[in-house]
Amino acid sequence: MLSPIRLVSEAAELAAHRHNGLARKGRSSDPYINHLAEVANLLATATDGADAELVAAGWLHDTIEDTDTTREELAQRFSERVASLVVECTDDMSLPKAERRRLQVLEAPKKSPGAKLIKIADKISNTAARIQTDPSAEEREDLADYVEWATQVVAGCRGGNPWLDEKFDAAVKAARAVL
Repeated sequence: MLSPIRLVSEAAELAAHRHNGLARKGRSSDPYINHLAEVANLLATATDGADAELVAAGWLHDTIEDTDTTREELAQRFSERVASLVVECTDDMSLPKAERRRLQVLEAPKKSPGAKLIKIADKISNTAARIQTDPSAEEREDLADYVEWATQVVAGCRGGNPWLDEKFDAAVKAARAVL
């Protein structure tokens, strides 16, 4: 069993290695690891650092979806809970985008408390990343579409952490200010 600090540190390292060379979509093309760091930090802040497995899962939440990482590997290297949280946050990439989005809205209320927090942190990060100064018509349309959908997902996840709920609301407000 890893200590809490090693659990988080090793999750960050694995996430960095598995997402090496990947960039976020959009104008800035930030390294993808910045998104994972933001999600993990939101979770650490929301829980005042009290849940290392949740923070580790935040680092790893996209690894199964985006890389060749498996649930079994995560369970072996980290814990069964970390692996379960990541699986709960993983979309079936064989489905069309519209179906993945529809399923996220439907499944959100059924998720575990930890997976709900990861989903909210993920939507905060993704909303903020889409906000551009002087957005093009395409960027404005993407932002409006994303905010509408993310709001539906988060509606099924609210109530587990008031601070995260407020951060999401602030991100949506900032997004709508540029629309």
